[in-house]
Amino acid sequence: MRELKVHGVYRHFKGKRYFVEGTATDSETGKTLVLYRQLYGERSLWARPLDMFLSPVDREKYPSARQEYRFEEEE
Repeated sequence: MRELKVHGVYRHFKGKRYFVEGTATDSETGKTLVLYRQLYGERSLWARPLDMFLSPVDREKYPSARQEYRFEEEE
């Protein structure tokens, strides 16, 4: 299973870069959310369920994606 690196820089499969600020718990569902910030533009803060953040790219919808996963940590 993939692990999230808090304070890591991740690249979305569409090419944009993001900084993982941390995690939070959704008060309604109890699911873990990833809090991540754009490293471009307004540098806004976003949240997404952990399982979705770490999920593979949907190959049916995006057959030419170069990455295996939706977000991949940069070295």
